[in-house]
Amino acid sequence: MESQSLHERVAIVTGAGRGIGRHIALGLAAMGARVALAARSEPELRAVQAAIEAAGGQAAVTPTDLARKADIVRLVEGTVEQFGALHILVNNAGVCPLTPLEEISEEEWDQVLTVNLKGTFLASQAALPHLRRAGRQGRLIILGSLAGQSGGMKAPAHYAASKAGLLGLTKLLAQRLAPDGVTVNCVSPATTESDLTAVWTPEFRASLAARIPLGRLCRPEEVAAAVCYLASDSAAFITGATLDVNGGVYLR
Repeated sequence: MESQSLHERVAIVTGAGRGIGRHIALGLAAMGARVALAARSEPELRAVQAAIEAAGGQAAVTPTDLARKADIVRLVEGTVEQFGALHILVNNAGVCPLTPLEEISEEEWDQVLTVNLKGTFLASQAALPHLRRAGRQGRLIILGSLAGQSGGMKAPAHYAASKAGLLGLTKLLAQRLAPDGVTVNCVSPATTESDLTAVWTPEFRASLAARIPLGRLCRPEEVAAAVCYLASDSAAFITGATLDVNGGVYLR
């Protein structure tokens, strides 16, 4: 069996300040990776950094707005300058305003597509030369969603559209980077326990859980485990795939 260790490898995790991104960053650091933490909120990133360092790991903080190309380039180049390389990019950051279909403004549509789809593309583009240099240790992982596969259970239109776009982007990048040995995969969770879902009413949460065959919402650490697996050497022959973490609500 291939090693699960990521010792001496460098990872960037976007949206690392909370929820799924926080668990991904902690998981990669526990496997030995040095992790660059990116999100808009510096205090949240500092808390994650402190947790990683308290466990003996290494982490750097770069406040980043994924809607700004200059921020993305600064993140990637700063990570390489500080740690000397980049092996793993996890495109996790995203926004999901729960606006009804009839009420979505043009401005809000553009915001969601810019952060979720364009931001992922720009981060991937900026990382390409470094991932290619990493060769068979190169990993590009994109956080999709059940919403992008089936329309989701209660997903807003702009969010579903952006996540569907990420599925196509994953396949294209996998084809382009395979000759360099770099793998590109997507992880698509169902509705996940998070700061967003925590404010929903118990009745609404229960109605969503009831539609999932396993009878509950996804946990962020379960999504992180899937990402960490795809980042490892054990997943070296998996590329262009979407790994479903959805409790059986969407079967292919």
